[in-house]
Order: sequence, then C-alpha cells, then structure tokens
Amino acid sequence: MSQIYDRVALIGLGLIASSLYWAFKRDGLVGEVTGYARSGETRDIAREIGLCDRICDSAAEAVEGADLVVLCVPVGAMDAVAREIAPALKAGATVTDVGSVKRAVIDAVHPHLPDTVHFVPSHPLAGTEHSGPRSGFAELFEGRWFLIVPVEGTDVAVVDQLDTLWQAIGSKTARMDADHHDLVLAVTSHAPHLIAYTMVGVADDLSRVTDSEVINYSAAGFRDFTRIAASDPTMWRDVFLNNKDATLEILGRFTEELFALQRAIRTEDGDMLHDYFTRTRGIRRGIVEAGQDTDAPDFGRTKT
Repeated sequence: MSQIYDRVALIGLGLIASSLYWAFKRDGLVGEVTGYARSGETRDIAREIGLCDRICDSAAEAVEGADLVVLCVPVGAMDAVAREIAPALKAGATVTDVGSVKRAVIDAVHPHLPDTVHFVPSHPLAGTEHSGPRSGFAELFEGRWFLIVPVEGTDVAVVDQLDTLWQAIGSKTARMDADHHDLVLAVTSHAPHLIAYTMVGVADDLSRVTDSEVINYSAAGFRDFTRIAASDPTMWRDVFLNNKDATLEILGRFTEELFALQRAIRTEDGDMLHDYFTRTRGIRRGIVEAGQDTDAPDFGRTKT
C-alpha cells in the first residue's frame, strides 16, 4: 500500500504509540515518524531501541511539519499537550488521540487547536497490561476495533484518510458520537476495570486469606482480575475522573444486579441463578463468535 501520510508525530511513547510505529513501518504506511515523551528516560529508551525515525526533546518540535499528530498521553495530560503543540501545528494537519474517553478529550483539546487544523478523536480497543516504549508490537491492532469520533463539521475526506490508516494496520473501524462512545466504554471497559481493581483490593484486605494463598491458589477468575488490575494506574485514574457520569451510571446498574444475585443466593433461588448465568454465557459466546476472543481451553493461553 502507498503512503497514507508523509509525516506522523507520536506524542507519548507507551504501548499504543510504540505499537503504532512498528505497524506503520512494517507496512510502509507513512513516511517519517517523529516522537516525543515527557520523560527523558523514555526518550533515551526510544532512541536505544529505534522507536521512531527521530526523537525530539519537545512536543512542539515533534509536531512541526507533521501531517498527522497522534496524542498518546493520559487523558489528564491532553489539555497541557494541546496548548503546547497548537502554535507549531502545520496548516491542514490532522490531530487525533488514542484516549479511552472522548467527550473529556474533545473538551480538553479542541478549543486550543487553530481553525486550520482538523481534530478527529479516535480510540483503539486494543491493549495489554504492559506499558512503556518497549511494550509495543506491530500486531496489537489486528482484528481489533478502532473507534473514530469526529467532531461536528469535520471534513469527511479527512476522517476517511484516518479511517484508511487504522484499517491498514489491521483494525476494524466504526464511527460514533462522543457521549455514546463514553457510555459504551463504561459498560465494556471502564466499569469492568474498576470491579477488577476492587476484587483484587478485597483479596488484599482479607486477613483470613494469606498473601501466599492468594498468589498460589489463584483460580482463573481471580487471575484474570489481577491481569486487568495490573494496567497503568495513571491512565485509569484519568479515565475514571474524566468519564465519571457514565461510569457511575453503569456501577449503579451493577450494584442493583449484585443485590439481586445476593438475594437469590440467600434465598437459594437456583432457577434465578441458572437463568442468569445462561443469559450471560450467551454474551460470552457472542464475543467469541465476533472474533474478539478465543474459546480455546484456558482462553488460548500458551503454556510456559
């Protein structure tokens, strides 16, 4: 495939940015890629491992002349980054992001960008519990959704160009409204993460179960909770603070469901429990059939 953008700037050099770089270069989708991270140590690691064609010492320097700027920083840092890069952005450039929340990002970034620049927020539904510049790999996005959330009035051709890039790295794409995106992600990602953090915290606080027992005897359910709860704490702090309303709405619904299950267990209502678990099992089957996970034994984990 021919180049989709001549020059791309990656602001923030963690898992998503590093995976984007390796995917871009593997498939020859872009020309030069510049990169910037706030931490000098991260910039040094990026130079050491060959991450980006050129590592810059400021975000403003990195975006100079870029046709596409991808903001790969925590949601809480978006406002400051947008302020810094705005004067250096090339007329006609596209700015996007990979944040897990969209309404707060739009509110933080869009007001600072010049009218000559296009802002097309997006969000890859891909990741691991690992972070940092060494964690990226080109295959991260293959078969995963990359959601695009254009702001009102954006040129359709500009959105289509970004859509083409995300599809070229192997993603499936969809477009949606910012508020709907935040509600969907509260259901599918944000509330489940908070529940995982809570369950791991409960185990940590339960004095009658020792730390060694929690570690040694972790069954599949708790083990999967700990994998989710190992995700980057800065990113998830910002997600919850910036998607507060939708997350609280879903947690309220979760609490109601939990009370219903508590009542069924207390009253030994086996029919209710069986019906409930049958319905939720069907949702799992739908996820597997949609290609978003595997039904292989042990969730397809390889043995080490």
